[in-house]
Amino acid sequence: MPKQAKSSSPSSRPVSGPDSGSAALAGLAADAGKPTFNLANHFLIAMPCMSDSVFNRSVVYLCEHHAGGALGVIINKPTDVSVDALFERLELRLEINVQDGLRPQAPVMFGGPVQGDRGFVLHPPGNAYSSSLTISDQVALTTSRDVLQAFAEGNGPHRMLISLGCAGWDSGQLEQEILRNDWLTVRADPAILFETPVEQRFDAAMHLLGIDPGMLSGEAGHA
Repeated sequence: MPKQAKSSSPSSRPVSGPDSGSAALAGLAADAGKPTFNLANHFLIAMPCMSDSVFNRSVVYLCEHHAGGALGVIINKPTDVSVDALFERLELRLEINVQDGLRPQAPVMFGGPVQGDRGFVLHPPGNAYSSSLTISDQVALTTSRDVLQAFAEGNGPHRMLISLGCAGWDSGQLEQEILRNDWLTVRADPAILFETPVEQRFDAAMHLLGIDPGMLSGEAGHA
């Protein structure tokens, strides 16, 4: 099972609150080298053999993957915290009409069991934030509060996925789980991140592989 990765300490504040400590964007050693294959910007789709309740039927967007380990965010497990409740908790007032896939009553995602009190925001790249990682030309990950501040003021990303917590793997752990057929892998589609309703994301990710979720077995398959 995924577990807590080795954390780094960027100097920015996490989106979980003004005084909750340093952000943990990387969570992995920057000089650890490269894995034999890089699954950043891929979905990990839990296989039926994944009996752990946290990851059962989960879709993970993988943000980092190198020889030191991996870090991702579960994108289809909603919490009971809504977007407007999170902004209120952070004492941020939405001065604009929320647009696209981030509605005030939309749920914040449960991103994983690691650092559950910290926020991880997926959004299109473009603006510069204090603690941000560009994953692809369509997706970036930010863990600093300023991305939410900018959004509240109307200057931020036009669409976002907000999660609390993340999933982390130590060196070689994810590779072992894939070989054990715990996960299917497929290149991520940003439309599933930002546009597809939460309850449809597992099936939508499976369809990227051309697989009918109802016919899924424990056999391996990757793309």
